[in-house]
Amino acid sequence: MSALVLDYSYTYLQPSQLDPAAHQLQLATSSEGVDPHPYFFCGKLVRPKRVAEMLRKLMEVVRSRFHMPAAMLTRILAMSDPIVTSSDDRLRFEGFSSCCGVYVRVDLHPRAVDGEVFGRGTTNVDFNEPMLAALALVRENDEVSLSVGADHVALAKNDQTVIEKRVKLPYRWLRGLVEVQACQSRMRQVHQISGVEARRFLRSLPRSGTSRREMFVTAAGSGLRLAQRETAQSVRVGGLQRLRVLEDLSTQARQLRIYTDQATGASGWELLFDDSRFQLVISPEVWRGFSGEGQALTALATQDDAETLAKVESQLRWEAVIDEASLATQLGVSPDVVRQALVVLGTRGRVGFDLGEGSYFHRELPYRLEDAEKLQPRLKNARKLIEEGKVRRGATSKEEVEIFVKSGPTEHRVRLSDDNAKCSCPWYAKHGSSRGPCKHILAASIYWEEGGDE
Repeated sequence: MSALVLDYSYTYLQPSQLDPAAHQLQLATSSEGVDPHPYFFCGKLVRPKRVAEMLRKLMEVVRSRFHMPAAMLTRILAMSDPIVTSSDDRLRFEGFSSCCGVYVRVDLHPRAVDGEVFGRGTTNVDFNEPMLAALALVRENDEVSLSVGADHVALAKNDQTVIEKRVKLPYRWLRGLVEVQACQSRMRQVHQISGVEARRFLRSLPRSGTSRREMFVTAAGSGLRLAQRETAQSVRVGGLQRLRVLEDLSTQARQLRIYTDQATGASGWELLFDDSRFQLVISPEVWRGFSGEGQALTALATQDDAETLAKVESQLRWEAVIDEASLATQLGVSPDVVRQALVVLGTRGRVGFDLGEGSYFHRELPYRLEDAEKLQPRLKNARKLIEEGKVRRGATSKEEVEIFVKSGPTEHRVRLSDDNAKCSCPWYAKHGSSRGPCKHILAASIYWEEGGDE
């Protein structure tokens, strides 16, 4: 079976350009606004070697197969297509591993580049072997420019230029990006250590294969150590080899921050530099890709305040950090209403979540998302159950409501409360809420919110 992709046509005011005499890069941008910006940024890299190393590590993740049949690798590597977002004060590169179990992001702040103010917009880029080879040869004293245009990527070093073409975007990347922001928004910081301690910990990781082993990262003095048992302040990690990408970069890092999502067991790893950041978010197990998690399904199923959602979306201005309190004041609603709207916008690819800032940021994924439900089979099946009249109301009380959902020959019992949902189906018995709601809980939730049997 071939991997599904989404093709997208971009409209640019003009192509990306490189001025060799001034060593300036001009990144073309696409935007759905009426006044699109022609460029992301004009300038050069201040620390070219560090940026080159981070971009190489980003592509190392994107091209990695932590869990996937080898026969599929060639096709998927041909669709390794990171996304670039430019806001007023930073440039972001995002991507996923081939198996969709590792999310990676590089944030370049103003001190990482020398030039004019960033433009605003989102586009996609593609790094293949010639580009990776060129990045590997970058030295600190080189004059380096990176150009991202409508249909190409160009890296200019001194008097040499490498050009790569744009490719189609993997279907599963969209689902992964939608899901990973839902996990990140729930994460809490557990550990923060110095760059020296980070290097010591990462170099101590076992070199043998650990794909099937579940380990826990816990505090040890001013550093970290691995443990086989969970404690109150530990972070679960499945597949330690996925952290190997951080080892080389940690030699220049000031700090390492580690986050965890208690609901799923996913973890976030953020290396901080004086002018940039490198972030990994890894799934609970090697074989679990974010594209199948289902953490965004509830938000997709309960989008009932279309007016507020439209108001919040209309106020987005490519902010690197969305101030929820300020936005709530502008719109005359509570911060909780704004946060729920941002959660829903995350399911549409309109915003992502920044662990370091603890807030959402505006970016437009290079996909058409008029109907996000097409990407969610569980949600489509839930709506079908309602349409076929297979959902009925049971007993209700102040604490919970009982809904029965018939699926095949079996009628499953769903219990909904303000902070929980349970189902009698085998899928829920196996996964609970760690993989998002089952189709029966989704059907019951939609049915109840739409006033079923009233």
